Amino acid sequence: MSSKTHIAQTLLSRAHSPDTTETLFTERIKQKPLHLRPTSPTPSDNRSRRRLHRLRQKEYFLRHQKPKPLSAREKRESGIYKLPKEECKYEIFKGLNGMWGSYMREMLDLGPGGMGWRVQQVQSQQGKDKDKEGGKGPTPTLVSALSHGSKLVSADFHGAEMEIVRSRCAGRVGVKGIVVRDTKFTFVVVTEGDEVKTIPKEQTIFRFCLPLPDAEKDGADEAKEQGEEKKLVFELHGSQFQNRPVDRANKKFKWRNVDYL
Repeated sequence: MSSKTHIAQTLLSRAHSPDTTETLFTERIKQKPLHLRPTSPTPSDNRSRRRLHRLRQKEYFLRHQKPKPLSAREKRESGIYKLPKEECKYEIFKGLNGMWGSYMREMLDLGPGGMGWRVQQVQSQQGKDKDKEGGKGPTPTLVSALSHGSKLVSADFHGAEMEIVRSRCAGRVGVKGIVVRDTKFTFVVVTEGDEVKTIPKEQTIFRFCLPLPDAEKDGADEAKEQGEEKKLVFELHGSQFQNRPVDRANKKFKWRNVDYL
């Protein structure tokens, strides 16, 4: 019983000799490797493919990402927050206090060209006119809680000279120094004796002053000679101020009752 002839061999026999037909059929068709792949991958193949896809996505993300920020532990170990003792001098940070005063006057719109400055000049002139006429001039109100409360809350206090006027710990009352670090729960200050002190904000009231630029230079010189330089005095309730400076920048100002006073 003869086996059925392959259709490819039949077609080749019509164009070639029997020997050539046999050679071509054996080499080109019968012995040619046929590469097959499974129609449905196994679960392990699917898992490997998903893992490879995740790794490629992560590699692409890390390649296009900015440098990773340091963790809190890495910051402590690196010592970036440590203040060298030889640099903790009150005289060094007095320049920072002067820059902070300029920054606060600009924020509160009290510098030359600002609205508060122009109001002060106008009201001062009106007061002089009233005094000449025998009357009493208006008292200028430059800064109030309603108009500038949100700005004061979101301000940066690095460089402010603060004094503790009330505290749950009586030993802290009277401590005065320039703020060199403002954390969420503490103020780190350098005192006039070049001492670094960490003051908790909780149950503590801080007082700081902001020198005002006088509208008239002659009057300012006379006030300095008499030791009566014009200042704005603020009191900061630390229990209501437990936020980092970067968080306070976008924090909304809210009125709160002070129950512990």
